[in-house]
Amino acid sequence: MADEQQSAVQAPASTGRWGPPPALTGFVVLLLAMFALAYGVGSAAGPVAPGMRSTVGDAGSSGRSGPGGGNMGGHLGGDR
Repeated sequence: MADEQQSAVQAPASTGRWGPPPALTGFVVLLLAMFALAYGVGSAAGPVAPGMRSTVGDAGSSGRSGPGGGNMGGHLGGDR
């Protein structure tokens, strides 16, 4: 009788192969699909700021622009 109880409690037979859970597989597929979609939309839209230039190899630029980006007319401030 003890033999019958043990056989009923045994785990189901495994095939010997491990596989990821279906939820993980679905998440990875969704992540890849979203990346591909975002990349496609970005490629179709083109550059966001067409006038923007790369700073790589541009030795003449200090990297500063706009207000406070450098010495404006030689006046450093204060009342003179």
